[in-house]
Amino acid sequence: MPLHGTRFQQNPGEMYRKLRTTHGPVAPVELEGGLPAWFVLGYSEVCQVESNPGLFARDTRRWNAWDRVPDDWPLMPFVGYTPSLMFTEGAEHRRRTGAVGDALAAVDPFELRSACEQVADGLIDEFTGSGQSDLMAQFAHPMPLRVMARLYGMADDEAGPLMQDLTDTVASDDGVAAYQRIYDRMRALVETKKQRRGPDVPSRMLDHAAGLSDEELLQDLLVVLTAAQQPVAYWIGNAIRLMLTDIRFAVTFTGGRRSVGQALTEVLWEDTPTQNFIGRFATRDTNLGGQRIRTGDMLVLGFAAANTDPHVRPDFYSDSIGNDAHLSFGHGEHGCPYPGPQTGEVIARTAIEVLLERLPDLALSVRADDLVWLPSVWMRGLAELPVQFSPGVPVR
Repeated sequence: MPLHGTRFQQNPGEMYRKLRTTHGPVAPVELEGGLPAWFVLGYSEVCQVESNPGLFARDTRRWNAWDRVPDDWPLMPFVGYTPSLMFTEGAEHRRRTGAVGDALAAVDPFELRSACEQVADGLIDEFTGSGQSDLMAQFAHPMPLRVMARLYGMADDEAGPLMQDLTDTVASDDGVAAYQRIYDRMRALVETKKQRRGPDVPSRMLDHAAGLSDEELLQDLLVVLTAAQQPVAYWIGNAIRLMLTDIRFAVTFTGGRRSVGQALTEVLWEDTPTQNFIGRFATRDTNLGGQRIRTGDMLVLGFAAANTDPHVRPDFYSDSIGNDAHLSFGHGEHGCPYPGPQTGEVIARTAIEVLLERLPDLALSVRADDLVWLPSVWMRGLAELPVQFSPGVPVR
């Protein structure tokens, strides 16, 4: 089955069920360009792959189909090798992720929450007087980036151009040039922090015992920035959509705070922002989920499919609330390093709580069925989230 196209847009769960019924927990699929891969749908099989980095490795240069990849392949941004922690393995990976994890762990949680509140208020101030907004463009997308810019010690006015460049890397013909601009911004940031340290993530990584080179630091800062922006943005948007459309959240919606955590957790189970992830590459011939995997074969990790695997969740909603055993942040050595998920949750939770406080009568301005999901196999998020509310006044 082709693992691309609009069939995954509105109801990807149906496609995952068909694949599981036909092939079991591991299915042969075709990526864009007719390139082969194995799609891992089973919860236990995803855990097995992520728990065995020696057998299912991360370095994309291991792929046995590179001789068939065209230069303009649209999935090259996901698969093309870069010298970042995303593609390192073993001790080298632990060295790099240790620096990232320690730098994020040193962020004061109260200062993080305060920064999130300030950013959320500032974003809402920009549209509160109009009584309407596209919350994806005006709130969910810029929210995590502006917070991360502060954690990086960047000025607030640098976040806007950075946001535009990140958008252009995947949604513009100017993608290569946009990526180069982001790269240049990170390089300039590293040079600045080398001359003048601050209470920020890049400075802590510079001083870390891992001894990162300038290029390693630059590449890993890029990884953390991009990993925080899109997934957290869609986490915010998907949770707001759930709270505005699901009757189970309507009773407490005006109060907001008690339901936000439940909405965020349920989204990770039912509409996780990172649906599927490329990937892992077999280091030798092996068997997985009843399929024969050859050396160098690509495995695509189906996080969304695994989270709804009937073998672990036979009752669709029964164990979402309070259950954090989802695979939305990955698992094992190459999962999102601690405390990345916790940082993302603070950003998402604070954003929604501030939004509910400021706009208590928030409502969709279109029918729920008219909301359009992105035509993406990889990310699960709304193209737009149009809302209306009583006009307010800025607080800052």
